[in-house]
Amino acid sequence: MTTTTDRTEPTRTVAFLVAPEGIEQVELTGPWQAVEESGGRPVLLSTEDGEVQAFHHLDRGDTFPVDVVVGDADVADYDALVLPGGVANPDALRTHEEAVAFVRDFVASGKPVAAICHAPWTLVEAGVVGGRTLTSWPSLRTDLRNAGATWQDEEVVVDGNLVTSRKPDDLPAFNRELLAALR
Repeated sequence: MTTTTDRTEPTRTVAFLVAPEGIEQVELTGPWQAVEESGGRPVLLSTEDGEVQAFHHLDRGDTFPVDVVVGDADVADYDALVLPGGVANPDALRTHEEAVAFVRDFVASGKPVAAICHAPWTLVEAGVVGGRTLTSWPSLRTDLRNAGATWQDEEVVVDGNLVTSRKPDDLPAFNRELLAALR
C-alpha cells in the first residue's frame, strides 16, 4: 500500500534590511507584499530597535515595527535578503558595521540578495560587487563601476545570487525575479 505525504514547500523567510529612516516606502512594501502573497514570511531588520520611518520620495510615509536588530540576526535564519532603496536608507546602512557585515555574509552564503534603486551602495560597501553585473539608480553607476562591477541600464539584472533594479517603476520585474530566486 502506498501512502502520500503532504509535500508543501517550507515557508521561505525573507529578511528586509533597512536603516531607521529614509526608506523608499514602495520599495519596502511592494516586495514585502510579493513575499507574503507567495506564502513567504518577511522579517524587518534594522540597525536599531523600535520603528523605522519610510518616505514617499521626500515626504514622510508610514512607520513599520522592527522585528530584529541586525546585530542579533543570523544569516542562517533567512532564505533571502531584500535591500530597499531611498537615498538616505542605504547611505546610513553603509556606515553601520554590523549591517555591512550581514550583507557581506549574506552574499557569500549564495542565498538570493535583491537590491533596488540606491540599495546597491550597501553592496559596494560590503565589497561584493567586483566582477558582477548590476543595475541601480543611475547616479550609482560610477560608484558601482569604481567598485569593479559592470553596470547596465535595465529594469532588472540577475547575476548569480544578486537581483538588482533601478527604481520603483521596476518593482514588477524586481518582485518577479526575487520570487523566482526563492524557488
